[in-house]
Amino acid sequence: MKYVVREKMFAIGDDYWIEDERGERAFYVDGKVMRLRDTLELQDPSGAVVAVIREKLVSLREAMNIERDGEVLVTVKKKRLALLRDVYRAELASGEELEVRGDLIDKEYDIEYEGERLARISRKWFSLRDAYAIDVEREDADAAMLVAVAVCVDRLVEKEHGED
Repeated sequence: MKYVVREKMFAIGDDYWIEDERGERAFYVDGKVMRLRDTLELQDPSGAVVAVIREKLVSLREAMNIERDGEVLVTVKKKRLALLRDVYRAELASGEELEVRGDLIDKEYDIEYEGERLARISRKWFSLRDAYAIDVEREDADAAMLVAVAVCVDRLVEKEHGED
């Protein structure tokens, strides 16, 4: 299943819809303004919160947590000692790790688990530069979690490169 993210253009509070490949609304990203730390809610079309994304306050490197039902599900941060290019990792609460690698700035990267690609993030499918796709390749994958990881990586890369 592919999801289309139209990058926010001067959006107050960073609110925007993520659509599926049929053009139907799949997730709503609700940016919470006036918070001490960067906070986003990922909601399904009915408004139910499927994940809360929060900037981690106390961390040596920029990091974001993805929470579900009040529990931290994933922590996303830049991997240390990645020499040639930016590599992020998503540490699951279970202790497992997803790797995020590729061209993060131009949004051409993969989210992998043990060398297997779970999702591909790409701008190639669009002529406009304000959109990118999240192609969740495994049917048994947690699409909301993978979309949340991509949103975290997007925010962290923006902060690192001074675009926020």
